[in-house]
Amino acid sequence: MLLSLLQARPEWSGSELAQRLEVSPRTIRYDIDKLRSLGYPIQATMGAIGGYRLGSGGALPPLLLDDEEAVAVAVGLRTAAGGAVTGIEETSVRALAKLEQVLPSRLRNRVNALNRHTTPITAAGAPVDAETLTTISAACRDHHRLRFDYRTHDGDDQDRDIEPYQLVHMNRRWYLVAWDVHRQDWRTFRADRMTLRIPHGPPFTPRESPPPDLVPRGVDTALLRYRAQVTVHAPADSIKVPAVQVDPVDGNTCIVHAGADTPYQLALHILMLDADFTVDGPPELLEELRKISTRCAAAGPARTSP
Repeated sequence: MLLSLLQARPEWSGSELAQRLEVSPRTIRYDIDKLRSLGYPIQATMGAIGGYRLGSGGALPPLLLDDEEAVAVAVGLRTAAGGAVTGIEETSVRALAKLEQVLPSRLRNRVNALNRHTTPITAAGAPVDAETLTTISAACRDHHRLRFDYRTHDGDDQDRDIEPYQLVHMNRRWYLVAWDVHRQDWRTFRADRMTLRIPHGPPFTPRESPPPDLVPRGVDTALLRYRAQVTVHAPADSIKVPAVQVDPVDGNTCIVHAGADTPYQLALHILMLDADFTVDGPPELLEELRKISTRCAAAGPARTSP
């Protein structure tokens, strides 16, 4: 409880801590010395009444986690050990082993039950090494431009110079939302297709926040190989399918922008709209729609002659 109070406010007087914890000032001094022996950098402040503050730096002290926090950390480490980010799998396993050694049996049983009865979904795309993610995150935080070689969906290599703003994890991939300096527009980049250049670019003055729909729209464009613009004969607010962009035309018509990795997935995505639609392409989509139509027609019972 004492550590929680020190973390909640920059500075406390000894008498305030004693009053909040309903103990004597002597007990507070004893507990402070105990926390210091565990590695917590607690500093004494000067003044008429004196006080304490939790400093930064020094050796990493033991963490005090409540039950829910401990379970969340254990589950997160199991996920990381599965290879969501390359380069930290072994480290995650070591950290998880240490954590499980000190977990109470009731929490260890919860974590193990969750692990036994869940099936992880293997990421379809290439994972990203931890160093790349931390470098990008630092550039976002410090407002430093990034220069990198970028492999496009078509396999072309491009030189990019951008102002990084935000890393987004979506659809089991990492994306960077950034301002493209040469194109003078917002762009979204897949992190696994980026090869960072050293040194990085100069500092930049942050712009206004990117458009709120940039992330799903940019992620959709970067991720999906086959795309279609579908005229749907239904009001825009009736479209409940996720991961599509809907543009209203009038009260009874809208345009849906959909995408998928294969023509078959794209066809199923459009059929999920559950409304009449018109689509002109791409040719691979039209072929898949014809195949599905033929398959559905053949699935019914055979007609008998009267």
